[in-house]
Amino acid sequence: MTASLPTLTDYEPFRAFRADPAQWLPIARDIARGHGLACAAPHVFSTGTNLVIALDEQLILKIFPPFLRAQFVSERGALAQLYGRLRVAIPEIIAEGERDGWPYLVITRLSGVLGADAWPSLPEADKERVLAEVGETIAEVQRVPVGPLGQVEPAWDIFMRGQIEGCHARHARLGLPQKFLDGLDDDLLRDAVSLVALDEPAVILTGEYIPENFLLSRSGPGWHLAGLIDFGDVMTGRREYDLLGPSAFMTAGMPRRVRSLFEGFGYSAADINRDLKRRLMVLMLLHRASDPVRKICIEGWQEKAADLRELQDLLWPI
Repeated sequence: MTASLPTLTDYEPFRAFRADPAQWLPIARDIARGHGLACAAPHVFSTGTNLVIALDEQLILKIFPPFLRAQFVSERGALAQLYGRLRVAIPEIIAEGERDGWPYLVITRLSGVLGADAWPSLPEADKERVLAEVGETIAEVQRVPVGPLGQVEPAWDIFMRGQIEGCHARHARLGLPQKFLDGLDDDLLRDAVSLVALDEPAVILTGEYIPENFLLSRSGPGWHLAGLIDFGDVMTGRREYDLLGPSAFMTAGMPRRVRSLFEGFGYSAADINRDLKRRLMVLMLLHRASDPVRKICIEGWQEKAADLRELQDLLWPI
């Protein structure tokens, strides 16, 4: 008899459970059999948030613990809303269900090299090209009607108000240097509500256009964006929010990279002005995954910038 999935209510015990595939791989195989899917040589992915297994070369099974059901809802809704509406590939939902209170999705497996593996060694011209394609893809996703994703929680205004309230304490806890904390309340959080436009029409946001969440392929003159994966944090809100992942992890404050990203998105060099950079700075500090100390990929940025204004100029040079 196949074992049952346990009742887990927070991340720490789940992390230990996920790290021991012997406890859950038989259940994954049983789910596959229940849908008539082959699982002769499964491959367990050790990274990521949920239980993720390649059933074969064609299909992926993602199993979500009950306390992360919101990620299942976001991923299922985003894949359904976006499928067939983008030039870049995204997974297709093949099956879905629930096992012992754990929802799951079976989705197609995309071809390509994980961005996190390929990005560091890409020639600079390829990095600029990929960033332009990332910008184009962000804009294309945001042109798709929100549809049922408008009901995904949290709503933008509720999410942002919570982020604003906890912003200073969060960054103090994460070790943001005092010289940046000093200007946080007076310089940015004071005007945060207007800067993040709580009443602006919402668009689809993934929040995570980062190398871990896309696939690259080599064709023609070089490397290109081939696919997007992982839609568990999809929400709706202000469109510039999705420029922050590439800004932190990929552009490295290099003007040509920044221009490539922004021009792909639809902004000209003239649009990268002080007002835009101020909005981006506050959104970066309010981002769900914000942690500048560990995630800004500019070497020595803490010494190069004296305050938040200098930091925004470092991140988004004109």
